[in-house]
Amino acid sequence: MATVSALREQRGGLRKCDFDTATLDTWIGRVEGIEDMRLPYESRHFDCRNNRLALLALEQDDFIAAVNGCRRKYGAAHIGIFLGTSTSGIHTTELAYRSRDQDSGRLPAWFDLQNTHLIYSVVDFVRELLDIDGPSQAISTACSSSAKVFASAFRHMQCGLCDAALVGGIDSLCLTTLYGFNSLQLVSSRPCSPWDTERDGISIGEAAGFALLEWEASGSGTINLLGYGESSDAYQIANPHPEGTGAALSMQLALAMSGLSAAEIDYINLHGTATPANDASESVALQRVFDAPPPFSSTKGWIGHTLGAAGISEAIIACQAIEHGFVPGTLNTGRPDESLSAGIVLETRDQKVGTVLTNSFGFGGSNCSLIFGRSPE
Repeated sequence: MATVSALREQRGGLRKCDFDTATLDTWIGRVEGIEDMRLPYESRHFDCRNNRLALLALEQDDFIAAVNGCRRKYGAAHIGIFLGTSTSGIHTTELAYRSRDQDSGRLPAWFDLQNTHLIYSVVDFVRELLDIDGPSQAISTACSSSAKVFASAFRHMQCGLCDAALVGGIDSLCLTTLYGFNSLQLVSSRPCSPWDTERDGISIGEAAGFALLEWEASGSGTINLLGYGESSDAYQIANPHPEGTGAALSMQLALAMSGLSAAEIDYINLHGTATPANDASESVALQRVFDAPPPFSSTKGWIGHTLGAAGISEAIIACQAIEHGFVPGTLNTGRPDESLSAGIVLETRDQKVGTVLTNSFGFGGSNCSLIFGRSPE
């Protein structure tokens, strides 16, 4: 409920950059307490910032108990695990390189590349921690990573490879990401302001989130994945297609799968990164798909752009909007750009929400749109 409370109270989580040795003039979304966390003794070989963040998320809202119940119901071998990440444990590798032997350049003995740095590390850690033995997959498609896990899990379940699936995304802060995006001139010196006339870049955050998928609803009113759409711009590595071609296609495919018309969507959670090019491209895509877009907003002003965890973070917010009946506002945006689609919600408001479309558009043009809705009461 902490996220819902923050969204209702217009309380953001961004702060001046205070991560590690970074000296950048920017704002970040840093999760408190990760530095002091410790993994269980039997999982110590997985110890890195990314896996600590994953554990912190798993410990929220009785999620581990829900997974245990699912395992008793289906069996460990029948539960799949599909997680998205882009940074994985790169920060541990950064620390290891700082600790190289001065004479030989050899990395320290404590550095474990496979269990901390590699993309699959977080999947292996969560799989062992929760005793899940079904199909497992790490997806790394930049900012669409943890939206695409829903699509991959659905296909595995549809093929009978698993009866249920744990999906999620984890991305933690590292210097490589902060300085990399800064070198591309994509990082703002103030809290990001999506859709704003003076928007000038992203605020990088870190996050982790998880969800359980089952074929059968556990009760009336359950929130379901109604559809997904995936596409690739195949345009340019650092910029989206200016006509929103791939973004529009992913939304159209999600609508087609759900069986809903564009007019039946109650709220859109934008990708909304606050860079001039991304917001403009997404605006054009909205106009191609919706004759009159429903209320929409970007929640990156609260948590920053969490990259590989953006898809799951915003999928959870989409489900919370349905469950609690509200439309999140767009924090830090004071003067919406009149050249973009009209209808952006600036302040959180109460509203019945039955269906939500949420967009995640990744670096290099990897796009994914998800639609969630409540089962009939």
